[in-house]
Amino acid sequence: MIRFAFLILIMFSILTVSCSSRKNKLDGKNLIPEKELVSLLTDIYIADGLLDLPAINSWTSLLDSISFYYQVIEKHGYTKENMDKTMKYYFLKKPKKLNKIIDQVLGRLSVMEARIEKEFNLDRARTSNLWTGKDFYASPSLSGNDSTKFDMTLNKKGVYTLSFTATVFPDDQSVRAGAIGIISSPDSLETGTGQYEKSINYLKDGRPHNYYMTFFVFKYPVRHLRGLFYDFDNRSYGLVKHFIIENISLKFNTAMV
Repeated sequence: MIRFAFLILIMFSILTVSCSSRKNKLDGKNLIPEKELVSLLTDIYIADGLLDLPAINSWTSLLDSISFYYQVIEKHGYTKENMDKTMKYYFLKKPKKLNKIIDQVLGRLSVMEARIEKEFNLDRARTSNLWTGKDFYASPSLSGNDSTKFDMTLNKKGVYTLSFTATVFPDDQSVRAGAIGIISSPDSLETGTGQYEKSINYLKDGRPHNYYMTFFVFKYPVRHLRGLFYDFDNRSYGLVKHFIIENISLKFNTAMV
C-alpha cells in the first residue's frame, strides 16, 4: 500500500503539472536515477512511519511534515524540483514503471522488517534464557574435559524448563546414555540428595533430537538445579563416548503448581 508520503509526492506532481505542462515539455532528462530513487523513496517511507508515531506526530504540523520530506530528499543530494520532475514523469509517462519502483521500495522495507524482527526475537530469546553455563558439551572434547555437570541457582518459585539438543552417535559405547536433573536445596549440595529428579534416555542414531525437562520449584525461594547432560551406566576404562549437547536453554514461568 502507498502511504501518505507517496501520496504527497504524487499530489505535488499533479498540482504542478497543470501549471507547467503548457510551458515546459515533460521529458526523461535529468531524472533521479532509478536505483537512487528507490533508496530515496525507501527513506521517505521510513520517515513517514516516524511521523506516525504519537510522540512525533503531536508536535508536527502538515507543513512541518512536508519540510521533513524535503530534508530527506536533500540528504540524498537532490532538490524538491528534481523530485517533482521525476515523480511527474513516472506518474504521467510511465505509471507501470512507477509501480515497479514502488514494489522495489516495499521489497526493501520487507527485508528490513524481517531483519529487525529476527534481531528482536534473538534479543528476546537471549534475555529470557536463564542458562549461564557452557554453550555446548561434546565428546571427544577439544579441551580434553568432557564433563557435562551443571549447577544453576534458581531464585524464584515457579516452573523451569530446561531444553537442549542432543546428538549421540552410533559408535558411542555407553549404556543407557541420557541426562539427569535434580532440584535440591542449598544444604543438600554436598550430600547430593534432591527432592525432585528428572531423567531422559537418548536415542543413539547420530541425529540431533530436542529434549525437555520441566521442574517445579515451590517449597523454598532458593533452590539449585544440578545434574548431568550425559549420564550412563557402564564405567569402564577407555570407554568411547561420542555426543554433542547444544542449544541449551533454561526458561522460567511464574505459573505455580
